Amino acid sequence: MSKKVLHVLSVSFSIKYFIGNQFKYFKTKGVEFHVACSYSDELMQLSEEYGFKPFPIPVKRAIDPLQDIKSIYRLATYIKKEKFDIVITHSPKGGLIGGIASFFAGTPKRIYFRHGLVFETLTGIKQQLLILVEKLNSATSHYVVNVSPSIKRKSEKLGLNKPHKNIVLGKGTCNGVDVHRFTYRDGFKENDVRVVGFVGRISKDKGIAELIQAWKILKRANAKIKLLLVGPIDERDPIENDLLEYINQETSIDFAGEVSDVTYYYNKMDLFVLPSFREGFPTVTLEASASRLPVITSRATGCIDSIIENRTGKFVEINGVDIAQAIQSYLDNPSLMVEHGINGESFVKNHFSEEIVYPLIEKHVFD
Repeated sequence: MSKKVLHVLSVSFSIKYFIGNQFKYFKTKGVEFHVACSYSDELMQLSEEYGFKPFPIPVKRAIDPLQDIKSIYRLATYIKKEKFDIVITHSPKGGLIGGIASFFAGTPKRIYFRHGLVFETLTGIKQQLLILVEKLNSATSHYVVNVSPSIKRKSEKLGLNKPHKNIVLGKGTCNGVDVHRFTYRDGFKENDVRVVGFVGRISKDKGIAELIQAWKILKRANAKIKLLLVGPIDERDPIENDLLEYINQETSIDFAGEVSDVTYYYNKMDLFVLPSFREGFPTVTLEASASRLPVITSRATGCIDSIIENRTGKFVEINGVDIAQAIQSYLDNPSLMVEHGINGESFVKNHFSEEIVYPLIEKHVFD
């Protein structure tokens, strides 16, 4: 399978999560990878680590007509020169720039990865503009990989593209999980402090305000509990200042911020919570399950596909009372935590491991 493939993304931060070990896996099968992305030192470091050829180009998340036209022209010229067999685009803006450029360059196979529907939590003109962008990205692509079944259903309901273009890789995800990275504690002592964990952007969309409301309820009834928050503060969707101040000052909350390796932090948790308002497919819930943690999450798009209810975790409404009740039900039943954690590990290994997902990518993307 000798192929020349270009990935187009907005920011280098996404490379590890959207593609990751695919570079190494498919390189052994004769695939040559290039990545077009906004310049950063990280882009250059990852190109050496994963063995792809970088093509730094401005891909701004905000709409900038003049810069966007320049980027499309430069990228189309590069695509024509390199004669790529496949161009794969990611995120709304990467899809816009890469989709138009590869369309005009006449790339024989163009694929858009729909990682989520950003407009779900927006209203008005911004929402309509992003819906239009999704439709345009789909129109310039031969196929659209929806990263979860619920994203596919929502896309078809909204008519974002012709249904025959839609693909879902197995039960979902864009890249699978390297299950070998994740380990788990061998049980816990009866008198241990219970640690409730969260991994993700500290933002409104992730339900942080509602999680903190739940925490205020829980800490009144439980002396030995900790909340461990792992992730960067999101400047594009910031939480209120007084909420951030509470997080930083509350002694029962440990705020780790952005970290380079989350595996260590999953091992400090007893259960995992993601009360998100929207996702594409939340990789963090799969990582938590791979670490044998029971998962509490919402029924939002993407999240609803990431657990088996009452087997690997529990669904909640996104409000403080419901989240607190679900957490308390696990705290009161340690054996259920263990049972759901073990079930979750099997769920991820059987459906979302790289060994399962990569052959599906080979079939649907590279064939």
